[in-house]
Amino acid sequence: MTDSDLRVEERNGGWALSGPAATELALVNDYLGYLADRRYSPRTVRAYAFDLLAFCRWLQAENTTLGVVTTEVLLRYLAHCRTATFRGRPGGNVYSIRDGRNTGYAAATVNRRMVAISGMFEFRSMRDPDTVNPVPKGAERRRTVRVERGGLLGHLATAKPTSRLRVRQPRRLPRGLDAIEANALLNSFRSWRDRAMAGLMLLSGLRSAEILALKVGDVDIPRGWVRVIGKGDKERRVPADGEVAGLIQTYLLAERPEAAVDGTVTDRLFVVAKGPHRGRPLTPEGLRAIFRYHRARSGVAAGHPHALRHSFGTALAEAGVDLAVIQALMGHDHVDSSARYVHLAPVHVRAAYDDARARQRRQG
Repeated sequence: MTDSDLRVEERNGGWALSGPAATELALVNDYLGYLADRRYSPRTVRAYAFDLLAFCRWLQAENTTLGVVTTEVLLRYLAHCRTATFRGRPGGNVYSIRDGRNTGYAAATVNRRMVAISGMFEFRSMRDPDTVNPVPKGAERRRTVRVERGGLLGHLATAKPTSRLRVRQPRRLPRGLDAIEANALLNSFRSWRDRAMAGLMLLSGLRSAEILALKVGDVDIPRGWVRVIGKGDKERRVPADGEVAGLIQTYLLAERPEAAVDGTVTDRLFVVAKGPHRGRPLTPEGLRAIFRYHRARSGVAAGHPHALRHSFGTALAEAGVDLAVIQALMGHDHVDSSARYVHLAPVHVRAAYDDARARQRRQG
């Protein structure tokens, strides 16, 4: 059996691994089904499926199976991820200027793979407590997520041990667009739909997935509010700029097809405008193609959808908006994610620093 015998395929709206070793893949597919039952995002389940596919292919090359994986095997796989060479990474004494690497996958990719593997073996231990979990335990996690804190038993949530199968991951500040870049990118858009989507990202901080999930009924144009379903099905309401609300209204009245080519009707707000899929919901691939075209057209190489969202967070921080408000508007689960934008507001950071130093001198 070769690596190409294993693959990821979509089944009944979910994701699964397929290949000749059906018994060997049962644990992986049961775990992916368990994640879907827990209402994990389909994008997360898909990412975990490809992470576990890479792990299973590596096990094949090592003539090892999932049933006999030990801690030593996992440590060897961790080393493999950090030293692997592949297309785009020349290796040797040639290092990337962007991240300083010459071999291996990015730290975020390695850690996500290890999270998927750790979760799969924890799932196996949950089903069969007598099996040994090969994932080494690390220090207890200091914070719990919102789901664990909520509910009638939220007060019973305790810290859980993390896995030692992690690599140190650099924490970079989010990079938004400056005013010149943002204007150049926005001026490149021509359709009402594209301008409305970009406006919601730049002036309301919506993510790409949140844009695509919007329904027509989620937008209250007269009052200027948008109902957003974010990560983990968390709902929030964000204000919509008056100009953006006007763009959405014009798009609905003058541009949005009422039905698809085959007559089907969707309640999604943003749909394909023309071609054989006209009237169908816009897909992630379609959104990426739109931004890829306009990045080239405007000359703004950093003009990705998430860069517009980062620009929104940076603008809030520079305006001195309270950290809790930034967290609510951007849908962050933890305030730490919102705090990163404060570091991008040097004027306010410097003013606070100078004020503190002045107080120290007066007290000294």
